[in-house]
Amino acid sequence: LPRHDLGREEFVKKVWEWKAEYGNRITTQLRRLGSSVDWSRERFTMDDMCSKAVVEAFNRFHEDGLLYRAQRLGNWSCALKSAISEIEVDYKELEGRTFLEVKTHKGSSIDPKGRYEFGVLTSFAYPIEDSDEKLVVATTRLETMLGDGAVAVHPEDARYKHLHGKFVVHPFNGRRIPIICDAQLVDMAFGTGAVKITPAHDPNDYECGKRHNLEFITVLTLDGAINHNGSQFEGMMRYDARIAVEEALKEKGLYIGKEPNKMRLGLCSRSGDILEPMITPQWYVNCNGMAKRATDVVRNGELKIVPADHEKTWFHWLDNIRDWCVSRQLWWGHQIPAWFATKKGETGVLKTDMKSNDRWVVARSEEDAYAKAEKLLGCSRDEIVLERDEDVLDTWFSSGLFPFSVMGWPEKTGDLEAFYPTSLLETGCDILFFWVARMVMMGLHLTDKLPFHTVYLHAMVRDKEGRKMSKSLGNVIDPLEVISGCTLDTLLSKLEGGNLPPKEVVRAKKDQQADFPDGIPECGSDALRFGLLAYTVQGKDVNLDMKRVVGYRMFCNKLWNATKFALQFVSDFQPTPNILEELMGSGKMAVRDKFIISRLMACCETVNDCFTNYKFGDAQQAAYSFWMNDVCDVYLELIKPVVYDTSDENKDNRWVAQAALWIAIEAGLRILHPMMPFVTEELWQRLPGRGTLGDSEPESIMLAKFPECNEAYKNLECEESMETTMNIVRACRSLRQQYNIPNKVLTHYFVKMASGQPEEAAKSQTDDIKTLGKAATVDINLVEEAIPKSVGIVVVDESTTVLMDIKGLVDYAAEIKKLEKQLSKTTGPMEQLETKMTAPGYDENVSDEVKATNSERIDGLKKKAADIEKAILNFKNLDEIEKAN
Repeated sequence: LPRHDLGREEFVKKVWEWKAEYGNRITTQLRRLGSSVDWSRERFTMDDMCSKAVVEAFNRFHEDGLLYRAQRLGNWSCALKSAISEIEVDYKELEGRTFLEVKTHKGSSIDPKGRYEFGVLTSFAYPIEDSDEKLVVATTRLETMLGDGAVAVHPEDARYKHLHGKFVVHPFNGRRIPIICDAQLVDMAFGTGAVKITPAHDPNDYECGKRHNLEFITVLTLDGAINHNGSQFEGMMRYDARIAVEEALKEKGLYIGKEPNKMRLGLCSRSGDILEPMITPQWYVNCNGMAKRATDVVRNGELKIVPADHEKTWFHWLDNIRDWCVSRQLWWGHQIPAWFATKKGETGVLKTDMKSNDRWVVARSEEDAYAKAEKLLGCSRDEIVLERDEDVLDTWFSSGLFPFSVMGWPEKTGDLEAFYPTSLLETGCDILFFWVARMVMMGLHLTDKLPFHTVYLHAMVRDKEGRKMSKSLGNVIDPLEVISGCTLDTLLSKLEGGNLPPKEVVRAKKDQQADFPDGIPECGSDALRFGLLAYTVQGKDVNLDMKRVVGYRMFCNKLWNATKFALQFVSDFQPTPNILEELMGSGKMAVRDKFIISRLMACCETVNDCFTNYKFGDAQQAAYSFWMNDVCDVYLELIKPVVYDTSDENKDNRWVAQAALWIAIEAGLRILHPMMPFVTEELWQRLPGRGTLGDSEPESIMLAKFPECNEAYKNLECEESMETTMNIVRACRSLRQQYNIPNKVLTHYFVKMASGQPEEAAKSQTDDIKTLGKAATVDINLVEEAIPKSVGIVVVDESTTVLMDIKGLVDYAAEIKKLEKQLSKTTGPMEQLETKMTAPGYDENVSDEVKATNSERIDGLKKKAADIEKAILNFKNLDEIEKAN
């Protein structure tokens, strides 16, 4: 239903009803995501407090001589029937002839699908007055010839010197069109060297028209139809008129032809409509001085933009700023506080006439407007008629005031005094100029203070194909659908209930079915937050693949299960308020215990540094690595035999292991909490000792102090020792896998390694190697004669080799039989592929892409076959050795 059919009052009422019903969607999403803010301070830019600030700002800009009303050429959306600022324009590059659907039109008569032709340069001829000669011009927008005000040639072009000062005749209305000379606009070498000039519908022609005092003929209505200046084409929509004009030129013998032409179409970022340059009266703000201040504060370091590479964009926009068109011909928004003043009975004074522009009164209220109008017109109030401007302000005008309007500005409130200026703005890089620059400019001008000292620009979330999420593509993912899960049927029904055209619904459904064949699995808030943080490492764009978020849901499960498993190790452990200091001063810690505390300190240091420097992806990776690698894969496994041993002799070791584990988990949860608030709160509350740690113990993990690194507790020597140990353990595991040793079978390892630190490390952690390597015995640097011949071998590095006694553990015949079966399954496809690749005509008839794929595959099959043959030979040799002994 078009808004004009409702009327303004009813339309605004409907929007408020919609806001009441759906306006809390975003805040609901934020709450479910775990945003911890003071919800009592929620503000809406249309509420009374913010509206008062908008009126004040508009008036101050006007009083400072920065805000004015003028008639200029600007971007016009025929779909919205409104002006659009330059930064609200999206551009579509056309390589040549292209057919596009135009939503405001019924459909082209020359295309089976109803699309319209773009990306062509159409040539036609103008008859020269009182001559048989014709002047050929070209255009990508043929319908604009209805408003041509001149034909320009270069003053030095010898071909046209005889035409200087003459006229061409418009073929449809007989209007005399002057031939002018313009060296600034015309390129003699391009096309015919003659250029049609439409001052009212082209930016370059507009400037040319001003230089030569040409007539500015508007040929379009506000909704994109041809107006009364369009002769017989009046009433046609603009692109239907384009087709009709071409046919009419053919009938008159003036059509020359058309050819493909690269061009750029400007599209309205809101409606997707193809924009038209149109001359309309609008309100503008001169931003030159404000922009200069906004660039100065970045250049001198007062304002920091993170990542810093966005500074280039900041300077490019603000150093080349144009006056800001702030009026919009819409009904929803802040109505412009300006009134057109006339005297009762006065005639000939029209608000659409720029000659009466001085009759506009900018005021803070209607009462204020009457007072100003009395002075302007020199008469009493009862003789004055005021008509308020129906237009509304650009939404970014009120948004630009947000840092201080929400504090009660222009009043000097306690909140404004206490909380303004703020410190950090976090937002998307796509609105750096739309919003951030406007906040900085308006804040500096209206409060003489920077609204914040740092701007952090997060990456843009796109779909997994890298496409921008938009309603027009039907690829928007609601975070609540990821948190709670969503069936495919629900996703598809949302598309049906939206406002996409039927064709787009079909395409969007196909994409949804391909991307989410089973719907979106329930991932929870923590997994979504953690997954989005992980993506921030890669740069500006987040190509959101739901499988990766699901992967972090598995990490949440791992965290939950690992912590619950660890809790059984500390079920009889009683922590104290100073447990870390007590542990570090106990003198009873093994290498493994010192290692986990050292890794915890390193994690604290890294995460704090990353948070300080806005490297959230690196912080996520550091926390993830600590939990997965250091806690779960290493320490939890190492202390199992220690904690399970409840003998008196092991009492001290067991207490140390429990204390170190409790500390690692408790601090590890606090590290994770800003990233994963829900699961960490739940697990933290379940730790033993909760509620017994004194008056200073916080009630919630949210209130607990964030962990910090204590340099004294870092121990690089123990970390190096553990690295040596883990290299040996990995070799042990590799040998067990290679020879298919069952987990329940404990083996005998022999480790050869360089003397010094590596040997000392291995000997001090022999028990740890036995635990993780599933060993019965580990011998280090045993004499060569004591090592059996029937061993499997893994070379760790130039100084370390691990051997495993496999005597009696391997059924060589069975292993050889399995490998021979694998070999036959490998050699068959390999031989078939070799036959195909050596067949006559292969090089000539097969594409390079297929050849490359086949070559890669044959190399892989050959390597696999060679590895299997080597393994078979190894088993045969070991079998012979064992039989010989």
